[in-house]
Amino acid sequence: MKIELPDAEATTRLGQAVAPLLAAGDSVLLYGPLGMGKSTLARGLIRALTTPDEDVPSPTFTLVQFYDGDPPVAHFDLYRLTRPDEAFEIGLDEALDEGCAIIEWPERLGDDPGRFLGPDRLIIHLSEIALDPHSERPQAVGLREPDDRASPGRLATVSGVGAWEARLKELHV
Repeated sequence: MKIELPDAEATTRLGQAVAPLLAAGDSVLLYGPLGMGKSTLARGLIRALTTPDEDVPSPTFTLVQFYDGDPPVAHFDLYRLTRPDEAFEIGLDEALDEGCAIIEWPERLGDDPGRFLGPDRLIIHLSEIALDPHSERPQAVGLREPDDRASPGRLATVSGVGAWEARLKELHV
């Protein structure tokens, strides 16, 4: 499933739409280069599970933040990990036993993140949308220039594993 996200508000709405579909044991894997909106999406999801004014800082330096929600949610930023098993040292397995996990930079778990996670995973790849100069149709590309104000937004490519294969049909943004 591909979802165009023209601005940060649309990225937040995607997180809000995912939230009611989450169950204990689920993991949400957020892929994408720096600045693509992974933390914005996570913030929208967490606030939908907790309160709209919940303080949701990026876990870039703390590596993980825990929130009382329904289900409880842990927000992981694995960017600074050097080994996949370090994810257990910061509580990934406990987070999935008690609730769900939102994981930024899941590629730090190695080529098969499923071996560290439960069977039910939502995978979201965020990429930049740029206009093809030879077409009016947007296409996903890599990082854009920081001063490129003509960018029409982001593209979320969403897929599911396990129970998320069926739940994706319920995802409406």
